[in-house]
Amino acid sequence: MNFWRIFLVKSFLLLFPSVKCSVSKWIYMAVNESALLNITAVTGSIYDATWLRDRKRFLQIKDRKVKYYVNKEQCRCKIFLNGTMQIEQVRKEDSGKYTVTVYQQDGRLKAEEDLMFIVQEPVPQPILTAECRNKTVSVKCEAKQKTEHETFIIELTQGKSKIIQNNATSLELITQYSGMFRCVFKNQVSKKMSEKVIKCSGQLDFYLILSIAGGAIFFVIFMILVIYCIRKKKAESLENEDEEQMMQARQLEPEMVVRELPQPPCNPTPKQLRVQQRPLPQPQMQQQALPPQPRPRTPQRTPNHPRGRP
Repeated sequence: MNFWRIFLVKSFLLLFPSVKCSVSKWIYMAVNESALLNITAVTGSIYDATWLRDRKRFLQIKDRKVKYYVNKEQCRCKIFLNGTMQIEQVRKEDSGKYTVTVYQQDGRLKAEEDLMFIVQEPVPQPILTAECRNKTVSVKCEAKQKTEHETFIIELTQGKSKIIQNNATSLELITQYSGMFRCVFKNQVSKKMSEKVIKCSGQLDFYLILSIAGGAIFFVIFMILVIYCIRKKKAESLENEDEEQMMQARQLEPEMVVRELPQPPCNPTPKQLRVQQRPLPQPQMQQQALPPQPRPRTPQRTPNHPRGRP
């Protein structure tokens, strides 16, 4: 079975060597703009190129002759020599699947491509509304003018948080923080934005909370640094004082050497005892001159006469 499949594929490549594989791509265009649908597989002028829309013939160029299969005024289209088709002032009903086939002059297929052509209207201006609830705020982002059968990509941003919803026309966010809210509506052809500062009474702002927390952290770090510096200075001053005291002690050591007197023997000699008992002479400045005191009168003795003998 596998052998026959490989054989058929090789035979097809040998019979049709110049056929390019079909390439599918998506083309988006805004309303009232001009669109160019080109052929990527072929360059230069071609002999026969036919455009189909939803598998129905739409426009053809063959041997430099153009043929319309639809009303020329209604399609607002034309084709160039290289097979490129142009649609002017596109409308939403121009959206669909387009197929182009290219043939050589001998009738062999040269290329075939499919593409999806989508026409979109520009997005409307978004509107931001808010409702304050119990310690929360409800923010709603919706379209100002809703278009029929149109969906958008909605982005609702608050600070560093973002909510994205595809294929929607409105988006609601319930949060505990106030601040700047931004709503973006976009599709493949346009983008519009609306932003607003929303604050509820009795509710701290998200940035205010961050600033308070940051200030508290900064204050704590500052106090730690101050205490560290004070302790470091005290330790350095104590070290300097200890070094100064040690230097002074080293300088005074030679001057503080005191000679030790020889101690007397345990059993002093009599001469040493007399020297120790002798009073020390007092300095002359401390002796006061005393006035001469009168000498006491001695009583005169009567001469003893010799007694006569009886």
